[in-house]
Amino acid sequence: MDTHHPAAPPLPALPWERMAHGGGLLDAAGELSSTVFEEMSFLSARTGATNLGQGFPDVDGPPEMLEAAAAALRGGVNQYAPIAGLPVLREAVAEHQRRFYGIGLDPASEVVVTAGATEGLAASLLAFLEPGDEVVTFAPHYDAYGAVVEFAGARLVTVPLLPPAFAPDPDGLRAAFGPRTRMVILNDPHNPTGAVLDDAVLELVAELAEEHDCVVVTDEVYEHLRYTGAHRPLACRPAAAERTLTVSSVGKTFSATGWRVGWVTGPAPLLRAVQATKAYLSHSAAAPLQAATAAALALPDAFYAGLLEDYRRRRDVLLAGLAAAGAEAFEPQGSFFVVADVGALCARHGVPDAAALSRVLPEAAGVVAIPVTAFVPAPQQDVYRDWLRFAFCKRTDVLEQAMGRLAG
Repeated sequence: MDTHHPAAPPLPALPWERMAHGGGLLDAAGELSSTVFEEMSFLSARTGATNLGQGFPDVDGPPEMLEAAAAALRGGVNQYAPIAGLPVLREAVAEHQRRFYGIGLDPASEVVVTAGATEGLAASLLAFLEPGDEVVTFAPHYDAYGAVVEFAGARLVTVPLLPPAFAPDPDGLRAAFGPRTRMVILNDPHNPTGAVLDDAVLELVAELAEEHDCVVVTDEVYEHLRYTGAHRPLACRPAAAERTLTVSSVGKTFSATGWRVGWVTGPAPLLRAVQATKAYLSHSAAAPLQAATAAALALPDAFYAGLLEDYRRRRDVLLAGLAAAGAEAFEPQGSFFVVADVGALCARHGVPDAAALSRVLPEAAGVVAIPVTAFVPAPQQDVYRDWLRFAFCKRTDVLEQAMGRLAG
């Protein structure tokens, strides 16, 4: 009998319960609860605190993209798009992958447009997972991973990214794979920690996926927000390309998280399954926004360089403010999040951990942040009990004011 992770408790019976459980929405009594993101957003609204919890920018995207959206709306691009996406966007995504990473794709068979990266992830997972399968990913992780995996009747097996460097233990990564392992989810650059995976880890993931014949789904929505070196998609590695589905979106790079336009790229045999699955989730993403996203992807190198430098300045404002407040922050190598050890602040406010501190800071300092334990399965939460996540995708003046209050 297969004994890989034999002590795992049974999953809830109904599909919605499994999804809620995997996303952390069921409490110990099995009752539906709100997410910590909803709770913190409510606290922000009630107290007037600056919301550095949720990762959405407070500025609009580039004007060329917005003008392209308006032109598409006025120009009659308002009906259903093809299930696989508008040809103009599929071609733009293929050109983007060639331009930045040297990956050659057939836009007709190796690109599928989705309703945001989250649908791209969901369609990629649901296309291949069966009850009893196991999916390896790193913790902390985006809550949708567990929600979709458990909805499919599979199990998420997490490998901790260990503070303060937020790197995995190679032996722990090897031990996570077993005879039931069907898939790997790789988020790089990483939310919530801001870490990036080094070449040794990427090579080990590729080797293990090949050894266990796994599909790898890579979540690369922060691909253009990497501060140390260039982003290196796993799909660039020849051994991994044939089994890798790459997911990204317009939201983070172009400050358009509400547009919900994403895409999945990869080998045609895998993409056919993803397209068939996503057809019955959303059918298609918003047609005029697909056309505008194609225009955004074609922006010159100066846009991407300016974006990175702008976010680097915002990151440094947040890091300096956290240091002035007595927190010990991990300097992110990617994404627009900083995680910080706030043990000293907990002691100052007389609270036991970062989760408790996150409920004090809105009143005490006018700042909202998210406890990293919200991204971690219960058995591993103690490792991150003193860590908070702060988003720096806000205007510099907003960050400066928030950090001034926190330090004060």
